[in-house]
Parts: sequence; C-alpha cells; structure tokens
Amino acid sequence: MEVLLVSLLNGLVYGMLLFMLASGLTLIFSMMGVLNFAHASMYMLGAYFAFSVSRIVGFWPALVLAPVLCGAFGAIIEMYALRRVHRNGHIAELLFTFGLAFIIEKSVQMAWGLLPVPYRVPAVLDRSLFTIYGSNFHAYRGFMLLISALMFVAIWLLLTRTRIGLIIQAALTHPEMVGALGHNVPRVFTIVFAGGSALAGLAGVIGGNYLVTEPSMAVTMGPIVFVVVVFGGLGSLAGCFIASLVMGLVQTFAVVLDVSFADVLARVGVTVTSTTPLAEVLTIPLPRIGALLPYLMLILVLLVKPRGLMGTRDT
Repeated sequence: MEVLLVSLLNGLVYGMLLFMLASGLTLIFSMMGVLNFAHASMYMLGAYFAFSVSRIVGFWPALVLAPVLCGAFGAIIEMYALRRVHRNGHIAELLFTFGLAFIIEKSVQMAWGLLPVPYRVPAVLDRSLFTIYGSNFHAYRGFMLLISALMFVAIWLLLTRTRIGLIIQAALTHPEMVGALGHNVPRVFTIVFAGGSALAGLAGVIGGNYLVTEPSMAVTMGPIVFVVVVFGGLGSLAGCFIASLVMGLVQTFAVVLDVSFADVLARVGVTVTSTTPLAEVLTIPLPRIGALLPYLMLILVLLVKPRGLMGTRDT
C-alpha cells in the first residue's frame, strides 16, 4: 500500500508537470495550427530566467517575471519571424521551430554554461507536507499540483467563458469573418503564441528546481511532451490533461513495479517458456522498458484512433 500510494502521488506530480508544459503547446496548435518544436526550449528558458531572477529578487517574483519574459520572447518570435514563415505552409513552420530550438539551446550554453545551475526550491516549501506510511510528501510537490490545477481551470475558463476566448477560437476556423467584425487576427495569434510560451516558461519555473536545470532539459522533456499532445488529441485541452496524467502514472509505476509481461500472463494461466514466441521480450522486467511505454502507447493509439483520444482537428 505504501508503494502504491507514494507512486500514485509521484505519478500525479509528474503528470501535472507534463500538463503544465504540454498545455501551452496544445493551446498554440489548437488556436494556430502550428506544431512548435521549440516549445520545450521555452520551458528551458523559463527555468534559467527563474534561476537568474531568483538570485536577485527571490523565487516568488521570479514565478511571475520568468513566464512574462518567455511570453514576450514568444511574441517577438511570432511577430517578426513565424508570421512570415507561416505563409509558406506547415513544413516551413516545422523547420523554422526545429532550427530555433537548436539556436536557443546553444544560446543557453553560452550564457549559463554547460553544467547544471544551482536553482533551488524556496526555503518556505523545502519541507515535508505530510507523511504516508513513513514516506514524506514534499511541500513543493503539493505546490506543483496546486499551480497546475489552477492553470487548467484558468485556461478552460478563458477559452470557454470569456469573450476573448471565443474570439481566439473563431479566429482559427474563420479568420476572415473575425477580421470583418473588426478584430485584429494577427494580434490574436500573437497573443496566443505569447500565452503558450508563457505557460511553458511557468512550467520551467516550477519544474526546473524539481528536476534539474541544465542545457539538455529541453531535449529530455521535448519528446515526451509531443507524445502527450498527440496521444491526448491534437488541439484538445481535456485530452492533453488526461494524457499527461496517464503518461505520468505509467512512467512512475513502470519504475517501481518489478514485473514482466510474462508474470502478468502467468497470473491469467498462460505460461511463457523458452519456446514461446517473443519469450525473451516477454520476460524483460518492466523497469528496463519503462521509458519506451509512452511511445508504444502513442503508436497503438495512432493505429486505432489517429486523432488521439479526444482530438478534433482534421489537419
């Protein structure tokens, strides 16, 4: 029971961190149709900005200032680069954001160095929140859950219950009509891209000291974020939320459960022997293939439902 509860809480924390990062990418894709390969780089910039700002004014101002800086940087990218590339189609956008990710990574290495930086959890949250069967649940993890839950509610209310949310959604499918009604469609897209970048920056502020702040953190988190977005359904915020929790729990339990597919089959009466097809694969312990499970799940869901769990976009 201790392993179950502790792993469940850790999986929820990691899953909500994935949602904080993937929600910005989902917002950008659902509103603009742009699959931003540099999104994880904004996550990295948020962590480094928070590290630098927190050394001067502390963690709590950095919690606000770092996402604002990432949002401003995203707005500049959209206005002066991505808007021009957008005219040439999705392939040009993918190549542009792919190159941008490398530029940001090298810039971070030149500015902050190649080694991890000492970005620490604030002292007020560096304590135990409660204890389960002798295992302490860190207060900062509870703070991460609170921030990510508030983020989900805020984004949902913004898109479904406010005028600007309705304008943003209408600008995606009927930009000419929205423009005819007097709204500045390019400005709407700039706001969306800046908002998605700010969300990624906020995830970096929260996750940089929970994990580690280093130049390879974008490369580490980037692939799993795209798995979450595609698995949940391109453009679906609810699908992104569900997929984030699923991937977080799968990766967490895959580390602590020392079983194999052969053990699972044995419980239902199927014995795996040396002559069984794929016997060597079926007997591999789950922790050894835990990192592959999200990608296997992605392939399976694409074979069954190419739009993802709750995807609505046709293109």
